[in-house]
Amino acid sequence: MVRKETEARIVLEDVAEAAEIFGRHDEHLALMEKSLGVRMATQGGEVIITGPPEQVAQARGVFRQLQEYYRAGNRLTLHEINYAIKAVRAGMEDALSHLAREVTLVTARGKQIKPKTLGQKHYIEAIRKHDIVFAIGPAGTGKTYLAVVMAVRALRNREISRIILTRPAVEAGEKLGFLPGDLQEKVDPYLRPLYDSLYDVLGVENTQKYLERHIIEVAPLAYMRGRTLDDAFIILDEAQNTTAQQMKMFLTRIGFGSKAVITGDVTQIDLPRGEISGLVHAQKILSSIKGIAFCYLTGEDIVRHPLVQEIIRAYELAQEE
Repeated sequence: MVRKETEARIVLEDVAEAAEIFGRHDEHLALMEKSLGVRMATQGGEVIITGPPEQVAQARGVFRQLQEYYRAGNRLTLHEINYAIKAVRAGMEDALSHLAREVTLVTARGKQIKPKTLGQKHYIEAIRKHDIVFAIGPAGTGKTYLAVVMAVRALRNREISRIILTRPAVEAGEKLGFLPGDLQEKVDPYLRPLYDSLYDVLGVENTQKYLERHIIEVAPLAYMRGRTLDDAFIILDEAQNTTAQQMKMFLTRIGFGSKAVITGDVTQIDLPRGEISGLVHAQKILSSIKGIAFCYLTGEDIVRHPLVQEIIRAYELAQEE
């Protein structure tokens, strides 16, 4: 039986659009061909797609999303190509298009920060609407980075007067005595990811200025004890490594006019055996409280190297065996 094939032609707007959609050495086209089971050939300002009707229709849907995304002023990487393919296969033909104009913040260097997946978009919306948000998901899904972005946005809009970023240092018990150096030198390596996010969003000079003025504070979780945090945007990172007692301590610090975002990955718990994670415990007892949102990001929301998704899936499958 001869398999029926059809052909479709995609007209590209200009050379720059073609270069962006094709990718370096046509790697984007190669990925689309392999993933969608079609053949693609370029002819002048057109791409000719050949294959089974259903796959050709999917390829046209992918191209339409990529063109809309690019024409809205966005760059295209392997992440966007992968995401558009998965979205079309799932019947969400406008997924990437919906993200095209979602500018959350413009950094000090003029870079536009936008959600790169629908999961990230829902996460940002949850932060806007709720005073306390838990973001749970694997590495690379933008949990901490987007929380920092939303904190800086709130500061610029004068919705809050300071940003506080915290995480458990070393382990839940925060036993730092065995490390060399003074206290700041002991804890800085464990807070470095928070500084990195601030530097990317605000720039090094602005970050240092805000730190010196105590508008931004980056500190170990132990420093939160006994405080009431009013008019602040507070981010607790690596929350899976808090104990239930530490989580309660943190949540009860939140004062008037404040927002809190708690991020963590429940598959990466480093607590001593038998110790219950404060993040896992919070999921069980707080999910029904109005005003608290739980956002679950998945491997589909990973925006690092494409292989990271495959690595995480492999570990998940190994755990199920």
